[in-house]
Amino acid sequence: MFLRLAEQHRQFVQDLVMNLQALATVLENRGYLASCYTCGGQMNSASFMVSLGNNHLIRFLVSDYGITWTEMRDDRELMKLEGAEAISQLQELANLVKYQIQPSDYRPIAPVESLR
Repeated sequence: MFLRLAEQHRQFVQDLVMNLQALATVLENRGYLASCYTCGGQMNSASFMVSLGNNHLIRFLVSDYGITWTEMRDDRELMKLEGAEAISQLQELANLVKYQIQPSDYRPIAPVESLR
């Protein structure tokens, strides 16, 4: 059972890395400064970054050790999320592409937990 779960996790990370690479490419084509770097050819980790303008930066890291979303403005950390919450926030960013929102119009949506 554990070997099967480990393999599923590796596949999940690889799928996430491929999607991050695609998102970076699409965001760049839409006028954002975006990049996605991987280490090695196994696609088991990635560092994704995008600038939303006005010193507003998003960094998304994925590896076998975990997943984190960090949002910064003026070199100050605004929000740091991990796991499923980080992936949910990544979906909000992907919606920029889907709904063709301009970089200057993007306003992040805070997760429900941070509103309490």
